[in-house]
Amino acid sequence: MTMSTIEARDLTKVYRTYRKESGLRGAIKGLVRRRYDETRAADAVSFQIEEGEFVGFLGPNGAGKTTVLKMLSGLLNPTSGDARVLGFVPWERRNEMKRQFSLLMGQKNALWWDLPAQESLELNRAIYGIDRERFNKVVGGLSELLEVTDKMNVMVRELSLGERMKMELISALIHEPKVLFLDEPTIGLDVVSQKRVREFLRIYNSEHRIVTLLTSHYMQDIAELCDRVMIIDHGKIFFDGPLDTIIDRFSGDKVISLTFTGESKRDFTEFGEVVAQTPVSVQLKVPRAHVTETARHLLEACDISDINVQEMPIEDVIRSLFGERRTREPAMPTAV
Repeated sequence: MTMSTIEARDLTKVYRTYRKESGLRGAIKGLVRRRYDETRAADAVSFQIEEGEFVGFLGPNGAGKTTVLKMLSGLLNPTSGDARVLGFVPWERRNEMKRQFSLLMGQKNALWWDLPAQESLELNRAIYGIDRERFNKVVGGLSELLEVTDKMNVMVRELSLGERMKMELISALIHEPKVLFLDEPTIGLDVVSQKRVREFLRIYNSEHRIVTLLTSHYMQDIAELCDRVMIIDHGKIFFDGPLDTIIDRFSGDKVISLTFTGESKRDFTEFGEVVAQTPVSVQLKVPRAHVTETARHLLEACDISDINVQEMPIEDVIRSLFGERRTREPAMPTAV
């Protein structure tokens, strides 16, 4: 029986924080008997990821995404549970595993700010013991794909945010890892840079069959790159499956778009929730079960030149899903 590239079984991380009562009396009581609050940043997280999969990891701020990535990278020890990455226990931090994975965090810098990007990459080459000919071939190919060949001798601190993130990607991939953890890699980037990074990640994943686990708040990242998504909230995974299934399972509405033959000033709220409206068009959010009936009433009531029925945008479905869960479940402390 072959082992999955990544396996997590009941992975749990609990933080204990001291709760101090106010005032001098509270301080004295704390010396005698301390009270703690427990925060379950990850709560019995279990999943498997196979070779070549590109998986999106979604959740609101504080849901536990980064905690799970840090445990799988060996940066955090779990409170309980088990995990294997490429057959290794991550928190044992064995060199054989370190040479085969990378963690790229969009809000952390791995390159030396006061060195040109090329020299920062040279340092990483020495750390990983990469053959120079192999290094030149890999860096040359990656810099060409990411269109930063002419920026290799520029100081890292003088690069734009988009250029710097591309260099960080090259740094994460120079040792040709088999597993790549990406934590918000496009955060803060402009639209053009986001698109370029997405294209690169898609091509690299398909060519190298590298396992990629991606967290992002940009739904376009997830929609363009990931066939499978896992959704986590309050430290628990409550969905793991194809991206398309999220709409089928969690969206109770569809969007009906209408274009009129002439201008219309009609009030459309009787047909559904008005999402957008112009003099010659309107978009309505309608319960899924009533779409056919509503479309018939609209065709009878208006002079329509075009009608289109679409699923709700995936980001709207997930946003409303998290909103419902936060309202429905009792508040509890969370951690990233």
